[in-house]
Amino acid sequence: MPKRTDAFLNLHRREESCGQVHIQGQNVDYRLTRSARRSISLRIADHGLSVGAPFNASVEQVEAMLHQNGEWVLQKLALWQDQKRAAMLVEGSEISWLGEPCRLRRASGRRSRFHDGVLELYLADGQDFAEAFVRFCKSRARPLFLERLAYYAARLGVAMPPLMLSSARSRWGSCSAKGEIRLSWRLMHFPPALIDYVVAHELAHLEEMNHSSRFWAVVERLYPGWLAARNELRRLAATLPRLD
Repeated sequence: MPKRTDAFLNLHRREESCGQVHIQGQNVDYRLTRSARRSISLRIADHGLSVGAPFNASVEQVEAMLHQNGEWVLQKLALWQDQKRAAMLVEGSEISWLGEPCRLRRASGRRSRFHDGVLELYLADGQDFAEAFVRFCKSRARPLFLERLAYYAARLGVAMPPLMLSSARSRWGSCSAKGEIRLSWRLMHFPPALIDYVVAHELAHLEEMNHSSRFWAVVERLYPGWLAARNELRRLAATLPRLD
C-alpha cells in the first residue's frame, strides 16, 4: 500500500469546535468544522447550525458570515426546531393520518385503532409514541397498498406485482427491473388520492422503465391529473415528522 503523503493528510484533516453568536437578539449555537476548503459554508444539520470554514479563516470572519446571513440562519433554525418538536410524539400530539389531522392517545387495551380523529396507540413495554405510531403505520400500510396495487394493476392489464415496504423519507416508491414494487410506509401520512398517484406511478414503470413522455402518458392513462398530485405530494412531504 503506498504511503500517504503530508499533502494527502492535510487535505483530509478536520478540526471541530463549537461556538455561539448573537443574531438579532438571539443566541445561536453553531458547530464549526475547519478543513482544506476554500470558502465558508452554512447549513442546518441534524444537530443544528453547522459552519464549514478554511483553516485560515478567523472566528471573526466566520461570525461575520453568520451575521450577513442572519435572516436565513434564524428562519432555517426555526424550521429545524419545528421539525424536531414534530418528531417528539407524546400523548396529545397532532399528526397526519391518511391526510387527516389526528390526536395521539394511549390505548386503554392492547389494540391500536383510529376513530373520530383520535389515534389510540398500544404502547408495548419500553415503547414510546413514535415507535408505536411507526408500528401501526406498517401494519396498516401493507393491506392498503396491496388493495390499491390490485386496482391499478387491473387497469393497466398486468399481473399483481410483488410488494415490499420501505422506510424511505422522500423516495415514496420504486419499481425494480424484476417488476418488484417498493412503497414507503410513510405514505400513510398522506391522503388516499396521493397514495394512489404513487401506486399508479410505480406501476407505470412496468411498461416504461424510465421517465420519458411515453411513461407519463401511461401515468396519465392510469391517473389523470397526476401533475397536481405530484406537486401536492412534494408540498406535504416537507411537513412530515422525522420518525425512526
